[in-house]
Order: sequence, then structure tokens, then C-alpha cells
Amino acid sequence: MDKKIAVIGLGYVGLPLAHAFSSKYRVIGFDIADWRVKELRDGFDRTLELSSEQVEEAISNGMEFTTNLEDIKDCNIYIVTVPTPIDRHKKPDLTPLLKASESVGKVLKKGDIVIYESTVYPGATEEDCVPILERVSGLKFNRDFFCGYSPERINPGDKEHTVTKILKVTSGSTPEIGKVVDELYSSVITAGTYLAPSIKVAEAAKVIENSQRDINIAFVNELAVIFSKLGIDTEEVLKAAGTKWNFLNFRPGLVGGHCQIGDETIIVKSKSGIEVSTFDKVVNSLGIKKEMNYLGTTLKFPKDNYEVLSFNPFEEKVKFERVKVFTKREYSSLIEIKTSIGKSIKVSDRHPMIVKDGEQYSVKLANELTIDDKIPVITKLPTIFKDIKIEGFFIDKNFARFMGYYLTRGTIFDKNRIKIVINREEIELLEDILYIVAILE
Repeated sequence: MDKKIAVIGLGYVGLPLAHAFSSKYRVIGFDIADWRVKELRDGFDRTLELSSEQVEEAISNGMEFTTNLEDIKDCNIYIVTVPTPIDRHKKPDLTPLLKASESVGKVLKKGDIVIYESTVYPGATEEDCVPILERVSGLKFNRDFFCGYSPERINPGDKEHTVTKILKVTSGSTPEIGKVVDELYSSVITAGTYLAPSIKVAEAAKVIENSQRDINIAFVNELAVIFSKLGIDTEEVLKAAGTKWNFLNFRPGLVGGHCQIGDETIIVKSKSGIEVSTFDKVVNSLGIKKEMNYLGTTLKFPKDNYEVLSFNPFEEKVKFERVKVFTKREYSSLIEIKTSIGKSIKVSDRHPMIVKDGEQYSVKLANELTIDDKIPVITKLPTIFKDIKIEGFFIDKNFARFMGYYLTRGTIFDKNRIKIVINREEIELLEDILYIVAILE
């Protein structure tokens, strides 16, 4: 079969994969975002997974980018690489996956193969996606069309373990299709492939390779707390235990990422001692002195003293810092912002960003940023703010961020009063101001 591949979803998973396949096959990259397709046609990948040279290389190989389903109707292999986030109730949100399946179903033909790479629970491909493919296309699964599953293993930002250098698990809806899928990937994945006996096995493998790391790091975090109470150096314990040949060398730390459940792991110090917990558990167990709500943002001021293990950029060390307020907001999505010097940050879509335009500063929401916008980036940890006074205001670690908002929307009346004008929709800007005011009280 003369293979023509359509990659559905051109994010940090789909684009590198499409680039790899373009070296051997005819490839069309499909995405529903017009701006994304336009940028890629111009040779720019805002995720920075591919350089401009690599994007241009894919284009010179004959790869095309499109938002039009008609352009992929002649393909015979469809690879779906869309995200699978969780909703506000921590349940998997399969909306992008199901919508992508509907789109593929509209162009699906006899003999075609649909391969899914998105992280899902075992059974999702055959029990959630396949029925949509059948309904929309009018074709019969494993008779007229077939499916495969090859879970993505991309580590965003990692320039060493790129897609072709990471061993790929493959699978198919029949043994024969499994071999076809495996041969397809093995033709571009230099690290090799592993053919799983079924799609469900491959789906389950993806789930546990994510969770086992989370579980083991959480376990070592708990041990670190116990060792601390016993006056034992955790690092020395791990060195000693690591001398056994089969010891798994997990270290204390944080875990997270788009494939995790979303509960941030934090280490909290209170009058009852040190504990490893999650943000949700700590907030739900707080004794509240004051609570404020504003347009979906909740601010909880604890009665008792809480300290959270965090990085202090002014002292350049990790230490327990006093918590003045716990904040939680609703948001539609997270946006990863990557700069031309390689710095990146992931923020909610309505997070206010300071943007420099010539000699002036303004504020844009994160989802309003465009290519070539200039935003402040710390390349060296600041120490200068420790001693500076401006108009009678001492700039310390809690007040420095406040000055960013003053530069954009503020007026100093005298050394005791500042006026900042904000719009009703600038929820997060107000939240940060409330946070700082609470600290200054």
C-alpha cells in the first residue's frame, strides 16, 4: 500500500511526528486552528519542538499544513495526536479526541487505518472512538477500516530524547494491522518499536508508565518526612539503598504534567508538623480567617500559620515560606508560553502578561499574546530589589511584582496611596493585587 499520512493535531506531539514521517512518506498536517497552520506554513513552530530549519525541511519534503478536511480525504493512514485533558471534576475530557474522530470519520474510506496516540484509559479507542468512526463513515470496524494505538512519549522541551530516539509501543486492532502499524513506526523511529498484543494492552501500558513515577516519588516524599523527623539525611539513605542492584532510584520532588491528575503536590509545614499533601487537600482542611470571592476566583486566608516548601529567588535557595493566602481560580485552558531564548511558562488562559511596546508597557491576557510580543523574562535571579526605594515604597520580595502592575495601570498619589485601574474582566490581575494587599496588611 502506498502510504499517505494525515496527522490530526499539530501540537508538540503531532508536529515532530509529522516531521519524522515526512522523511519517508507523503504527509499532511491537519489542525483546526487557522493561526497554527499559518505559522507552520511560514516555517515557525511556537512550541519550539521544531526549529525553523526543521519545519522548512518538512515542507521541502512535500509536507502540507491545512485546516480543510477535503485536503486529507485522499490519505489512507490517519494519526490522531490531540490532547486529552481533565475537567474541573478531575474526570477525563475526551472532547478533543471524540471531535477528532468525527472529523476523521467524514473522510474515512475502505482500507484506511486510524492510529491514536492520545493518552487514554484502557478501552477508550475501541469503545469510545471506534463507534464514532463507524457512525460518521457508515463503515464497519475491522472489516472496512482498522485502528491502531501507539501512545505518545514526547518529553516537551527535551532536545535529547526526541520522538525518533524514544522507543515506541505499537498495536493494532487485528494481528495483521498490528504488524502494519509497527512497520510504519519502525521505519522512522531509530530507537526501535515494541508491538503490544492488543490496543488495550498498549493503552494500559501508557497509563501505568505515567502513574508509577507519580506513586514512587510520592512514596519517597513520605519517607523524606519520616527521615527528617528521625534526624536522618534522606540523600544519604538513598545513596546507601542505591547500592543494591535492583533499587529504583526515585528522588524526593514534585510531579505533574498534562497527563497527570492535576493535583499539585506540596510539602506543608504547620504546627502539627511536616506533611506531603496536595493543594486541594490542604485548602479543604484549612481553618479560614477570611474568604473572598470574585468572578470565579476564591481567596482563602488561613487562621493558622502555614509554610510551604518553595523556591525563593531572592535568596536563591529552597526553603519553607509563610503562606498568607491560598488562591484557586476557574479557567478554560492552560497555555504554554515559550520565548525565543528558550524560557517557558505555563499559565491559565486569562493570566495577565506585561508586554513591552517600544518604551511603553501594557497588559495582555495570555491568550491574546501574539508572535513578536515582548515580555519580561528573568535570565538572572534578581537581588537589586532588596535595597531600592521608589517614592517612599520599599521594594521587597512581596512588593516587587506589584510594581509591574503599577507600571501598566497605576498612579502614585503620595507615599501611602496608589491607584490602579483595572477592567471587570481582568480577574487574575485583581486577584494578584488582593494577594499583595493582604500581605501588606
